[in-house]
Amino acid sequence: MSRPRLPTVEFVAMMAMLFSMVAFSIDSMLPGLPGIAADLSPQAPNHAQLVVTAFMFGMGLGTFVTGPLSDAYGRRIVVSVGIAIFIIGALLAWHAPTLKLLLAARFLQGLGVAGPRIAPLAMIRDLYEGRRMAQLTSFVTMVFMIVPAVAPSLGALIITHWGWRAIFPAFVVFSLLAGAWLNIRQGETLRPQDRRPFRPAQLRAGFLEVVTNPMVLIAILALSLEFGALVGLLSSTQQIYSNVFGRAKSFPLWFAGSALIAAFGTMLNAWAVMRMGMRRLVLLAFAAQFLLSVICALIFASTSLAGAGAFALWFAWSSSMLFFVGLIMGNLNALALQPLGHVAGMAASLISAVSTVLGVMLAVPVGLAFNGTPLPLVAASALFAGGGWLLIFLRLQTSATR
Repeated sequence: MSRPRLPTVEFVAMMAMLFSMVAFSIDSMLPGLPGIAADLSPQAPNHAQLVVTAFMFGMGLGTFVTGPLSDAYGRRIVVSVGIAIFIIGALLAWHAPTLKLLLAARFLQGLGVAGPRIAPLAMIRDLYEGRRMAQLTSFVTMVFMIVPAVAPSLGALIITHWGWRAIFPAFVVFSLLAGAWLNIRQGETLRPQDRRPFRPAQLRAGFLEVVTNPMVLIAILALSLEFGALVGLLSSTQQIYSNVFGRAKSFPLWFAGSALIAAFGTMLNAWAVMRMGMRRLVLLAFAAQFLLSVICALIFASTSLAGAGAFALWFAWSSSMLFFVGLIMGNLNALALQPLGHVAGMAASLISAVSTVLGVMLAVPVGLAFNGTPLPLVAASALFAGGGWLLIFLRLQTSATR
């Protein structure tokens, strides 16, 4: 039996909406961080950033099992159950009276969103492979990047009229629409004969196949570094716009501009990956991130730049970081998944889970190190990008000598 395929445009839009549950759950919260800090953590306002990292940590842990479950029971059911858990977490967060309970609810949301985050990657791998898979992943990411462009403004609008807690019912509505679209329009992409039973022996075999592949291990480490830089940026960006540059009110508009620039990066990747290949693009993007971050760190450390010039540098740097994410993450995921199509769910879970958890662990101290300047974030990003470049470069050198 042939696996069902929707028209490409609809399939890309649907996958993008499912992926966007992650972006919407993070970026629309950013304008609410000052309110959360004032209401639930007035003595330690930096702790409000943990609303972002708690969500991502839960998502990272959840992805350990969502892939194997989707390999055993199918992609659609895993997405649907994940959406149900996500909704429960949103409803609990809506009424959380303390920061600890809010963080617990956000952690539960993260666990749930792991389904819509991982199963669609496996669905793409079910239906496509090679550079076409990487191209479609870039198209999905490009559409998905529209959400960060509008989410802060939408979040600010909701928060202005109804307070920061009102953002959680919006999460419920968005996730219900995404789940309904999937279940009404997209058939199951995993054929019954390709399913792998959810048994310890099968899981162990799939796990060993993934972790003994050198390219997968390198991809996990490189993704962890890139994800650490990304989470650090997302956690600190609202504070930097507000506390460093005094642009709290216009923050959603500036962030939207950065997100649109990032969308152009994914658009460029969809074109360039078919001509240059995934490895070369990743190397170039990591190198560019490293050089730009080093230059900006030196400028911010010199304290010779202030006012509009300092803000222009910050905006250009932060936008470039998001731009190069589109040239790194999708390609690294595609490189790792390419030889593992028969265990796509397990591979997608392991890659995403480990890179997310390690990335959050790297990002938390970076966010908490905020000292009223962008320097800690920019310097850490230079270190992460340099490490990512070195990993991929050494892997390619090792492959070339064999």
